[in-house]
Amino acid sequence: MDQRRLIPLIIFVMSLVMLWSNWEKYNQPATVSPPAAVSSLDSAPGAAVPDDSVPTSTRSVTLPTTTPVPSAEARIKVETDVIRAEISARGGSIVRLELLKHRASDNPENDYVILDNGVEHIFEAGSGFLPGTGLPDHRTELELPAGDQVLAEGQNELVLRLKAPSADNVSVIKVITFTRGSYLINVAYEIHNESDNPLIAEPYFQFLRDGKPAEKSAGGLFGGIQTFTGPAFYTDEAKFQKVSFADIDANKAKFVSKADNGWVAIVQHYFVSAWLPQQEVEREYYARKMDNGLYRTGLILAPITIEPGGAPKQIGTRLYVGPQDQDKLEEIAPGLRLVVDYGVLTIIAAPLFWLLSNLYSLTGNWGWAIILVTIIIKAIFFPLSAASYKSMAKMRVLAPRMQRLKELYGDDKPKMQQEMMNLYRTEKINPLGGCLPILVQIPVFIALYWVLLGSVEMRQAPWLGWIQDLSVRDPYFILPLIMGASMLAQFKLNPTPPDPMQAKIMMAMPIVFTFMFMWFPSGLVLYWVVNNLLSIAQQWHITRMAERGSKKTKAANDPKI
Repeated sequence: MDQRRLIPLIIFVMSLVMLWSNWEKYNQPATVSPPAAVSSLDSAPGAAVPDDSVPTSTRSVTLPTTTPVPSAEARIKVETDVIRAEISARGGSIVRLELLKHRASDNPENDYVILDNGVEHIFEAGSGFLPGTGLPDHRTELELPAGDQVLAEGQNELVLRLKAPSADNVSVIKVITFTRGSYLINVAYEIHNESDNPLIAEPYFQFLRDGKPAEKSAGGLFGGIQTFTGPAFYTDEAKFQKVSFADIDANKAKFVSKADNGWVAIVQHYFVSAWLPQQEVEREYYARKMDNGLYRTGLILAPITIEPGGAPKQIGTRLYVGPQDQDKLEEIAPGLRLVVDYGVLTIIAAPLFWLLSNLYSLTGNWGWAIILVTIIIKAIFFPLSAASYKSMAKMRVLAPRMQRLKELYGDDKPKMQQEMMNLYRTEKINPLGGCLPILVQIPVFIALYWVLLGSVEMRQAPWLGWIQDLSVRDPYFILPLIMGASMLAQFKLNPTPPDPMQAKIMMAMPIVFTFMFMWFPSGLVLYWVVNNLLSIAQQWHITRMAERGSKKTKAANDPKI
């Protein structure tokens, strides 16, 4: 087997990647369209209002789903140097959040919206207390500060205090703290029990979201790879557990529901939102579908006793809403880095990203980092490639003798195969040698594919000129055309197949691959172009050496030459 026989294998592997992607897309649950341009909290007559019940715990009951309808939903806007958020008076929920350092996929002029009040998605972060003690839940009207809040120059923190209605000599203030340069938000409750009896508080923190995928990558032949969007849980016992919306629909969601560690998150392409409670605090995780197709995912902390009198008791946790920055996630919470999921090729993709990120720190450009990685990979496999190209170079030299065997034994296939094998043994040629370099590169190729699709660091990362986003296709298809030309040049250096049909297929392969690569991420095409150019240089050099050696051998054996 030589390189031309490996082409169907490459097509097969790439087809598997595409088929797997579209199988996952096909098995996504049917999405429920949210009400247009209204918040999930909008209770106006005729609006689609989500099931407003408080989350059910194994320790408590559920409130009735009907609630008083507020006359108007008051909101306050909050802005720091990295986020812009909107907080509703109803429960103090964060109903919209924009990331100021990341651009929208469809319009780079706009900020990326991750929490959304119904423009594209319904996705919000809320919290409250389970019923039984009169403490506020995510539906309670809270008193907002006056006016929008902006983190001032030189100010490190922006603290919002939202006061809940007092009841039974118990006062509650929801405290939301934003920090400069951080996507971490501290959400806490200050509870002052001035009654005569102890108070039992069971706080919950949750996400409310539709089942629509957040963002489709632009790097696929069939319109893009559909990455995972949905809840995820992490505990020391089971580690990282993804739960699809389809499993929740079918009541097949499997995750550790009770632990004293871990976190709950909604994972989406390049970004993550996660509730991160303190370790060694008992909690109960949940993921449930609501009546109108929305999903509630969150956690309930163990009951906390608040004695009467004394200083206010503070209960809370951290909320992360931001990019999947791999060098920062693990510092935020154990296991949080696992939301960057490369699948079965993590063993290759994770070191590959580590190498890329280190080269990026040297070059300041992800495109040049990809080129340097390609050179390093090529250098690592140089001995294997050299042996392969030597084998192909010898086969090129022997092409006239192989054609002669075909003419002699064309009608006797077994005899022709036997004579060719004898020729391979005599000339010390490994017919399988041409397969090895590309076979070795296939896992690296696919791993780099997922690194480009899954690493937010690559999102909207420019290289030079017309390539302004390495994670999406080349807008002018220049790199795929260069790749096709380089592939054609590489095939020209290979031995010409004795079979005319095989020769025609070989000539068609650059066209087929050019078409396929037109929709791949430009960073991946850049890797393949550089790899082809290096292979051409190496193969050309080895082929020339083999041809010179053949001429010297002929000259030594024939005094007339």
